[in-house]
Amino acid sequence: MLIREVMTAPVVTLPREATVRQAIRVLHEHDITAAPVVERNGRLAGIVSEMDLLRGAFEADPRAFARPVAAPGGPPPRRVEEVMTARVRTARPNSDAAELADMMIRTGIKSVPVLDGTVLVGVVSRRDLIAVLARGDARVRDDVVAALAGHGAPGDGPWVVTVRDGVVELSGPADEASRRLAGVLARTVPGVTRVVVHGPAGQG
Repeated sequence: MLIREVMTAPVVTLPREATVRQAIRVLHEHDITAAPVVERNGRLAGIVSEMDLLRGAFEADPRAFARPVAAPGGPPPRRVEEVMTARVRTARPNSDAAELADMMIRTGIKSVPVLDGTVLVGVVSRRDLIAVLARGDARVRDDVVAALAGHGAPGDGPWVVTVRDGVVELSGPADEASRRLAGVLARTVPGVTRVVVHGPAGQG
């Protein structure tokens, strides 16, 4: 899968001049955990998450403590630009979604803006990746069959397609070129986690 096939677009963005309270309302209303922050010309300036916005948002309630609670050291941040992450990992729409998923797992990053050149075209969150994996096997099989048929490799002709828990098994022609092409096509389908290609009658 390519990143453009799993990303969310259009993107909910925030201007860096927005207040923290405005940003909190935007994330809440759109049910998202982070949003790219943009300059006035639309260029990416950073990204702000729920955790960024929660810093300093609440004062301690003295009723919850036996001892007096110290007053906060200073006023909480007022603008998004004060709490956003400016050094942002980005992705390209035609890059591999699997590589992006691996990077997000390694780093703990939850949302990645997608840039086409300098233009913000989408964002990929963990929720987007989970949504792809949650697609049912029947729907994945239909899409694999369509992908094979669309490239001259009929899914219900020479190829037998089965899907279980996102793992696709293909049984069909014995020639290596056909098997390689079928495997590549199947891997482009959202929701496919692995592809196993067999020769005729299930021979590997």
